[in-house]
Amino acid sequence: MWYLKLILISLFAIVLYQDFKSRMVYWFLYPIIGILAFTIQSNAVPLSVAFVNFAFNLLFVLFLLAVTSIYIKFKNLDFKNTIGIGDVLFFLFIAASFSIVSFWILFVFSLIFSLLLHLILSNKKDPSTVPLAGYMSLFFGVVYIVSFCYNDTFLFAY
Repeated sequence: MWYLKLILISLFAIVLYQDFKSRMVYWFLYPIIGILAFTIQSNAVPLSVAFVNFAFNLLFVLFLLAVTSIYIKFKNLDFKNTIGIGDVLFFLFIAASFSIVSFWILFVFSLIFSLLLHLILSNKKDPSTVPLAGYMSLFFGVVYIVSFCYNDTFLFAY
């Protein structure tokens, strides 16, 4: 299983690099991340629990995207200039990664981390766009590295 973990962390690094450098990430990396994360989770918990976790996490992400789209429509903003399709894909596929409560907490903290990191680095890059999927990849990559150094079921069990 260690090789799947290494591949997953490497994919997070690739997403970070591509998103930070050119704001464009190969779309097929997101499903691979989701499949690997789900495989790792289903190795730590029963498959039925992993599917329930994924379903609730996906509902959470869809709810956040719905609220975001309502806000964008209310403010008369352009959806394409507000959130990228890569960010949406990252949100959807990272939902397969952790147990429900762990994911919700990590997802919110990854957004806060992304905001803080962007504010710190914004004077060096174009502040009009945010490499959100890249910043979140960095956050989740670090979380995976830390979780792999400890008990594998720590973040995956309910």
